[in-house]
Amino acid sequence: MQKPSRFILVIFGASGDLAWRKLIPAMFDLYRQDMLPQQFKILGVGRKTMSDEEFRNKMAGGLPQFTSGEFYNPDAADTFCKQLVYQSIDTGNPQDYTTLKSKLEMLSCEIDCRANYLYYFAVPPVMYATIAANLYAVGLTSQEEGWKRVILEKPFGHDLESAVRLNSELLHYFNEDQIYRIDHYLGKETVQNIFVVRFSNSVFEPLWNRNYVEYVEITSAETLGVGSRAGYYDTAGALRDMVQNHLLQILGIVAMEPPVNSDATSIRNEMVKVFQSLRYMPEEKVKDFVVRGQYTASDTGSEHNKAYREEDGIRPGSETETYLAMQCYIDNWRWSGVPFYIRTGKMMPARVTEVVIHFKPNPHKIFARKNEMDDVSNQLIIRIQPDEGLMLKLGIKVPGAGFKVDMVNMDFRYSSLEHNHIPQAYERLLYDCMLGDATLFQRGDAVEITWQFVQPILNAWEKDKTIPVYTYPAGTWGPKESDRLLAEKGFEWRCPCKNLSDGGLYCEL
Repeated sequence: MQKPSRFILVIFGASGDLAWRKLIPAMFDLYRQDMLPQQFKILGVGRKTMSDEEFRNKMAGGLPQFTSGEFYNPDAADTFCKQLVYQSIDTGNPQDYTTLKSKLEMLSCEIDCRANYLYYFAVPPVMYATIAANLYAVGLTSQEEGWKRVILEKPFGHDLESAVRLNSELLHYFNEDQIYRIDHYLGKETVQNIFVVRFSNSVFEPLWNRNYVEYVEITSAETLGVGSRAGYYDTAGALRDMVQNHLLQILGIVAMEPPVNSDATSIRNEMVKVFQSLRYMPEEKVKDFVVRGQYTASDTGSEHNKAYREEDGIRPGSETETYLAMQCYIDNWRWSGVPFYIRTGKMMPARVTEVVIHFKPNPHKIFARKNEMDDVSNQLIIRIQPDEGLMLKLGIKVPGAGFKVDMVNMDFRYSSLEHNHIPQAYERLLYDCMLGDATLFQRGDAVEITWQFVQPILNAWEKDKTIPVYTYPAGTWGPKESDRLLAEKGFEWRCPCKNLSDGGLYCEL
């Protein structure tokens, strides 16, 4: 295990929810696994006035809830929190950054970290360029004395134009190799395992192409509504919130060519090639390949589920999509003609994210099926969350006379690795950034290319008000109109459940 060099983690927006729920607990988990250097500091920065002790107490309060259960220990938490300090500044005021620089220089001398600073922008994206410019102005982005890296949270832009502008602005103050655009989906163990399944097993890679794959599904469903995120979500919607970043990144990993090796540049080069190969979708064709929906009120058991427009903070008459299904194609040698289906939504029957590879059925059927209506093709299901693991659906002989065939599941679950800790996404991504490993972070050109792909969809929705926003009752698998995307080719969506092996059953909220 490689340990990072001594450093100071500087969290802008440290008084917010992200630091409390994700960042500090992730750092504590790394600390408990002895994956941090012996000397380090975490400097919280924000507008709110707080003493070091108040900041430590606040962050300590989240550790019992949000750290991995096997790692939490009150004494260890107390020792860890002594490394936390706080500095109140107005992040929009350039003069305050002189104070911040003095604080960092003092802490750097205290732990002898040679000015290695990791900045985490846990603030609204509108502040990214401002903070970067102010850091640059006082010399806090220069790498003459130590490395400087910055982690940016999504959304990275609101559309293609804003993403290009933001990239351009940031590159005035940081080099591209200093910028780490975080996508926590890429930090999930099962997403990374797609690499290993494909490229370490000769049984799969020869079949991973248009000759043997009939179609691919990528699903990310949530059982919750917008909750406290109404202000953000109503201006974003499912396309911006989930598809442009998370799900296209997963598609890139599933569809990429074998990289030369496992370094960041090789892997990210191959992912960019996938994004460049996505078939352009003319605005007039959007309605044929994309279905959007919004959940309406429903009753499940004794519980009443509110409609999206009834949620607190949602604009009256909002047409923001809470569901999106899309058919897309990758126009390259490997995937020519193979449809990829992406689906995401809120208030759905199960919380599940998975990839399903549907292999082509045998060209000639010589065996009888136990149920002639059953699906006859093999499937590889890569479950990202929950019940993380893999499942391969195979045909076997039903005991008895004759050669009747039934489908069975051959599966692996990460939960079976009782003595192995499965790191949380932020835990892995923070650690990688400390080491300078950008493999699981988005590169600037990849961000812009994925925005280029989704921009015609946004344009079509803006210009053509006849494109409908279909409704679906909360607790169902989205509007029935999305079924036509697959039915036109004789396919159907897989119905996933919370438990990996229960797929195909009907799930309820």
